[in-house]
Amino acid sequence: MLPPIRLVSEAADLAAHRHNGMARKGRGNEPYINHLAEVANLLATATDGADAELVAAGWLHDTIEDTDTTREELAQRFSERIASLVAECTDDMSLPKAKRRQKQIEDAPHKSPGAKLIKIADKISNIGTRIHTDPTTEERDDLADYSDWATQVVAGCRGGNAWLDTKFDDAVKTARALL
Repeated sequence: MLPPIRLVSEAADLAAHRHNGMARKGRGNEPYINHLAEVANLLATATDGADAELVAAGWLHDTIEDTDTTREELAQRFSERIASLVAECTDDMSLPKAKRRQKQIEDAPHKSPGAKLIKIADKISNIGTRIHTDPTTEERDDLADYSDWATQVVAGCRGGNAWLDTKFDDAVKTARALL
């Protein structure tokens, strides 16, 4: 196993290379790596840096879903725990969006404690990217839809970290103030 700082650094490096050229929805098409950095930073802050594997998994949480990275590769390069956390956070992209969303709601309470924290951090980041001044009607509708759905997912993930739970509640409160 790599030392903690190397583990996180290697995960960030792989995430950056695998997501190279991908843009994030909202926020002026910023590089997708910004989302991964935000999720990892939320997890590092929530755990006060005490769980390098969780932070590394935060960097990597979308690699199986969005790139040609495999669970086996993550287990070999990093650890079985990191591979498991990323796999738990991976949607089945062969399913229609509505089914993927419903599956996240249903599966959330059954996830491991670490995967629940990644899910909450991911939803905080995704709500944040949708919040900006003077949203259009379409942007407002998207924000309302996403916030409502994310609230249902996070309901099954709460209780593992009070700081993350509060950050999520604050993000939803800010979003709803724009609606």
